[in-house]
Amino acid sequence: VQDLLGYGAKHGLPVQGMDLVVAGDVPQGAGLSSSASLMVAIGTLFAALPGYDQLTPIDIALAAQRAENEFVGTKCGNMDQISSACGKEGHALMIDCRSLEVQPVPIPEGAAIMIFHSHVERGLVDSEYNTRREQCEAAARHFGVPALRDIDMAVLEQRGAELDPMTLRRARHVVTENERVLAASIALAAGDLARMGQLMAASHASMRDDFEITVPLIDQLVEIVKATIGDRGGVRMTGGGFGGCVVALVPEDLVETTETAVERDYRGPKGQLSTIYVCRAAAGAGTIAE
Repeated sequence: VQDLLGYGAKHGLPVQGMDLVVAGDVPQGAGLSSSASLMVAIGTLFAALPGYDQLTPIDIALAAQRAENEFVGTKCGNMDQISSACGKEGHALMIDCRSLEVQPVPIPEGAAIMIFHSHVERGLVDSEYNTRREQCEAAARHFGVPALRDIDMAVLEQRGAELDPMTLRRARHVVTENERVLAASIALAAGDLARMGQLMAASHASMRDDFEITVPLIDQLVEIVKATIGDRGGVRMTGGGFGGCVVALVPEDLVETTETAVERDYRGPKGQLSTIYVCRAAAGAGTIAE
């Protein structure tokens, strides 16, 4: 919040004292972007004040990202902030993080979004997130490109041996994940939950084996959900890794069965049941009418 106020001052926007009340039910430290949502909510509040009305949702998202990067010290991208600022009811967002183009993609009818909190504390996430970022930037520099989005698997297959094995694994995750995101936008738009299941399974395997950011209890939670929904939906870890939450796209008629399976078969590190949220894709941050 302090950094957002500083951003306003640097850009000639009026900064005065104010009384704020912050309340929320997004669990902190669970990989559900609680910090991004807080910053975007505060930025949206500013945009409703005199002198700030020229701020767009993208402006707010980028200011929130800057607060994470420069004030907190986490080298995050802008996906979480743009999602919180630009969300559309009933849709996922296809985000180009370079051009900042946002394309809504409809969530299929009859599909529920389920979140499963593992209750594994993410003690390494900040330092390891920054390390992964540095490893990927090193790989991009090696190939002479601004970012790994500028190469494809053909390049990695031809020149991957030039990288050390760890850096190659990190780069392979990012390159293949970009390809999966493009494929997922097509599958979602077509309502193809079976294809989404394949893509989400491949994504989780890549996070586990190439990016190395999952932990055994997260992997177990993914397997429990996958065994329940089969090829009718998808499941993967979400967030920065090393604990936190699992996200699943589940047919509505399997929601109760999936809840029952997780309650029966999963226990957290201290014997906790998973906290389960059945969600919908909501609109981005906005003012609340009286």
